[in-house]
Amino acid sequence: MSEALLYSFRRCPYAMRARLALRYSGVAVSIVEVSLKAKPAEMLALSPKGTVPVLSVEGRVIEESLEIMQWALAQHDPENWRLQGDPAVYALIEENDQVFKHHLNRYKYAERYPEQPMEHYRAEGEVFLRKLEDLLADREYLLADHLSLADAALAPFVRQFAHVNREWFAGTPYRRLQAWLQRFLDSPLFRAVMAKP
Repeated sequence: MSEALLYSFRRCPYAMRARLALRYSGVAVSIVEVSLKAKPAEMLALSPKGTVPVLSVEGRVIEESLEIMQWALAQHDPENWRLQGDPAVYALIEENDQVFKHHLNRYKYAERYPEQPMEHYRAEGEVFLRKLEDLLADREYLLADHLSLADAALAPFVRQFAHVNREWFAGTPYRRLQAWLQRFLDSPLFRAVMAKP
């Protein structure tokens, strides 16, 4: 396989999860860190929508982070991140991407959405946090006793939500979720994909 090329932005949660899956699966990939204010012409030629991540591999262009993750795991999935294709994995990711992300955007950028106070948007997002807290009742990870595609796909977004107001998050009753997030942030995999080039 010729080396893959990933256009990424270090702090973007979508790009983060794509990098996690590529690193985990051991795919050889060159990463181009994109300035969102000056997107490279090569990337825009491959993907006119101009959002990261974009993966170019063997003449194919993959523009969606979840699709990049699935492609990477199809190459190599040594620890069964896909959980034998358990539909619960994709249901949880869809809820994150379609519902939680909506509330996260409004909470993080509340000044752009003056219709409601920031606390309203935070409370809307907390519905999902409580669901994750409940999933962690009997194990350290969301759907299995090890990291899975669901954990890797959701953690960058939960991290972003927690970091809007770290003091608030630290004071919440979501103790299992806090421990889960910290385990993720301390993991060699996360540290590796967040290392500055």
